[in-house]
Formats: sequence, C-alpha cells, structure tokens
Amino acid sequence: MSAPLLTLVVPVYNVAPYLPRCLESLAALSPPADEIIVVDDGSTDECPRILAEFASRLPQMRVIRQENGGLSAARNTALEVATGTYLAFVDSDDFVSPDAYAEALRLAQDDGLDMVLLNANYHFEGREADYPIYANVAATEVITGREWLRRRFRAGRFLHMVWMHLYRRDFIERHHFRFIPRLIHEDVIWTTEALLAAQRVRYTGHIAVHYRIPVRRFNPEQAQRRLQAIVDSSVVNAEALARMADSLAHDAELQGMLSDHLVDGALSVFHKLPKMPDRHAAATTLQRLRESGFIGLLWRHARSAAQRRRLARHWLRSWLAGFGK
Repeated sequence: MSAPLLTLVVPVYNVAPYLPRCLESLAALSPPADEIIVVDDGSTDECPRILAEFASRLPQMRVIRQENGGLSAARNTALEVATGTYLAFVDSDDFVSPDAYAEALRLAQDDGLDMVLLNANYHFEGREADYPIYANVAATEVITGREWLRRRFRAGRFLHMVWMHLYRRDFIERHHFRFIPRLIHEDVIWTTEALLAAQRVRYTGHIAVHYRIPVRRFNPEQAQRRLQAIVDSSVVNAEALARMADSLAHDAELQGMLSDHLVDGALSVFHKLPKMPDRHAAATTLQRLRESGFIGLLWRHARSAAQRRRLARHWLRSWLAGFGK
C-alpha cells in the first residue's frame, strides 16, 4: 500500500470546550486527511471522552495517550509515528477551513516543495471581527525559505506559527527537526530553522487555520509561573536565533535582519518582568539575565541605537535590582 498523502498532528491537553469544533473541522476537510495523529498529553478534563466519541467518525484518527509532557513533547511523539508524505500541525483549540490543504497539497506535489506557506485568521470568538495574520501579502513564486524570511523581515512582519505551513515529511526527517520540550513559544526555533533549510517554498495566502484568541484569566500563582516560563523560554529562543544568525556570515543582509528580529523579540522579556506578581522573583530574574550574559548577547546582536539604549537601561536596572536585595 502507498503511504498516506497527508498526516495531521494534533496535540491535545485540557481543551474540552474547543476540541469538538476542531475535530468537526478535520472531519469536514476536502480532500480528507489520510492520517490524523492525536496525542492526548495527559488531559484531566473531558478530552478523552470527546476523542472516543469522534473515533467512529474519523477512522483515520489514531489517539496516543501519554503522561503530560507539554506541547513540544506531544508533537514530537506524533512525528515519531507519522507516515504521510506531507504533514501539517493543528492546535486543538483552533479549527481549519474545509479546503485548508487542498491547494497546498497540489502545489507541493507539482512544484516539489519542501514547505507550503499558508495564512490564517485571528479568531476572537465573536468579541471582534476576525482578520488575517498576513493582510495584503501577495502569493509568491517558488523561492527559498531564506528569501521568504528576507521578504518578511523587510516588510516588518514575520510570525513563527508552525501550523501555518504544510511540510514534506522527508524534509523534516532529513534535517531531524524536533521541538524542544517544555519550551514556551517553541515555534520560534522550529520555524526559523525550517525556513533557513528549505530550498523550495511557496506562499499562497490561503486562509487555512482559524487561530483562536481566548480571554484568559490567571490567579497570581498561575501568572507568575506563566511569566517565568515565557522569560526562560525567550532566553533559549534568543540564544538559538543568535547561533542561526552567526551561521549566516555569507549573507550579511539576512544575518543583520535576523539579529534585529531576535533582539526586538527578546526585548519583550523586560516587559514581562514588571507584570510578575512576585517582585523578588522579578528582581532576581532581571539580575540573572545580566549575569548569564543574556543582555550582553542582545547587545552584540543589536542593530540600532534605539535597541542599544533600551538594553543599556535594562543593564543598569539589573545592577540596581542586585543592590536592592
């Protein structure tokens, strides 16, 4: 038997209010997905029951249950068993358009693409009108992933959403792409690495995914854990992007653009610290960012006087935070 054409990877963890709509959208896909690998990452809500109810409607759906290891671990589990020629990721609190991958599959086969770059809608659950992530961005010819990065950096808008792409699975396996466990914003490293490696990509502009933007409320303990995880993950992401930028010495323009991008993104950690309910932890984290060399790394990659001014202020604040202990 020939390999399935399309595998969808769906990590699931405690998303019972949203999971039925996600699975309904997968059931309505045309053409249908040949393989749907759902990894239930230790859900403690109604997700296991909902998945069991959909099992008869989606015979191509395989459910793998594992102890909670986080989104990255769930995706990695699915990657180990996926068999489709092409692969896409779907987050279980989002939903997809009925024709999400139809054109992408045709282009991937006709043009021998490593990746097809898609678009998505921000979905606000009726609080405001949905709108596309990339507005008024023209479809491309076949280009390299690096050229797509260059165009997006020039335009000043590049998002790392891993579920906005269709991938040729042997491209993923040839480069041994996997997600880093327990990392927040894990898409940053994956998407940048994939685009730097991809030799043939096309952007279509097609709205494939509807990205849910829920209203979230956290108690102080939850907020502290979440903000600390975001800061710690942002450090890992910035260090990885810095290594990628350093490897681009032969392409000074793209190297500079990636450096600028990583500094702008990493500077957001300093906006997270004032939001931490635990002020002592915030001060300790700020001091650690300096002592670990993180601020120095950003300084070396900063491309503008404005970035360096901001970094100098944060460096000074980190010293003052240490004296205040």
